[in-house]
Amino acid sequence: MPSDHSRRSGFSPRRRDVMLAAGAALAAPSLVRAQAAEDLVIGGSIPMTGVFAFAGIGINAGIADYVKIVNDAGGIKGRKVRYVPEDTGYKVDASVAAFKKITSQNKVNLYYGDSTGFAKTINPELDRNGQILMAGASFATELNDPKKYPNQFLVGPDYTEMIGILLRHIAKEKPGAKVAFVYSDSEFGRDPIDESEALAKKMGLNVAVKLMTPPGNVDVSTEVIKLRRAAPDYTIFHGYILAPIPEFITQGKQQGMTSKWMGTFWTMDSSTVMKMGDAGDGFMGVMPYRYHYDTSAKSPMLDKIRAMRPEYQSTAYMQGFLTAMLLVEAARRTLDAGKPLTGANLKASLNTIKDFDTGGIIGVPVTIKGNSIPVGRVYRADMKAQKMVPASDWIVL
Repeated sequence: MPSDHSRRSGFSPRRRDVMLAAGAALAAPSLVRAQAAEDLVIGGSIPMTGVFAFAGIGINAGIADYVKIVNDAGGIKGRKVRYVPEDTGYKVDASVAAFKKITSQNKVNLYYGDSTGFAKTINPELDRNGQILMAGASFATELNDPKKYPNQFLVGPDYTEMIGILLRHIAKEKPGAKVAFVYSDSEFGRDPIDESEALAKKMGLNVAVKLMTPPGNVDVSTEVIKLRRAAPDYTIFHGYILAPIPEFITQGKQQGMTSKWMGTFWTMDSSTVMKMGDAGDGFMGVMPYRYHYDTSAKSPMLDKIRAMRPEYQSTAYMQGFLTAMLLVEAARRTLDAGKPLTGANLKASLNTIKDFDTGGIIGVPVTIKGNSIPVGRVYRADMKAQKMVPASDWIVL
């Protein structure tokens, strides 16, 4: 027996069912369109607390700002980009838990990892999942292997390439120079040393001494004596953020050393170097990106960043911002090619990046052949100006 409603509306139950089915059929294409335009999700294991929070806070802001720029411009092929971060405290187990939580609650194709330990631990899961392209805070040489880490990449040179850029600068400035390596007794510290020593010899440089110290150890008087005896023209520090670099430089200068002092990426944030005080004047190091305040060349993306955040933003911010840019670019190219967003397709799209303009964040167009971007520039600390200033052109390995 028909209901009152169907009698009033003049629809029999059968007719109503037919019309509902027809309506569903009409709605189907728009439903497919809605599903096709689902958000593009960047998940993030971000160390907002703990020993690496100084970097995590900058990384988080950089990713969020780039996502905002993309969404304000209409997203990617009709899709909004959504950033889903979790704090990890820079602990591998917390980072893995964050990854599992984010990927179980969202369809994730892009991810930011907070450490070398996490990148290595999660790699089998990335391979099994097959849907995610990941980059992150690590520049570990081991990760620069497309066969072993097919779904990951480094947003800059690996640690060995960083020292290679410094060695190239040294060889040009003083052929045959004496070089010292001072590094922490950690996986981070030991990473590039053997390969860098071999490269230095190949470039005609003389490795005068290699010194390993416990990480964070500030009593370096014994090591400084050994360093002074070796009398290097250049001393390269790696595997530290700040301590014990100022102690080495202060004591070395007090003992009459005339070495030039150098560092790698995680030491080279402007605020970190400025904490060295007078000892840090002239300190040099490798940086794959321009500094927030660098107006020496046309940089439309830096102009956008400065408009959004006029106060100084760290090199970690630049790294987070550029990571988001390259992850999104890989997704854009994959969608443009009409391919599904799988890890393999995203990585293949990333590797089509040739002579890519980052808007001035990196001072030369970039090409991503494998798992790294082997580009950098040597900057020098000017304590009077309280800035890092270019000491070389951009060096592409």
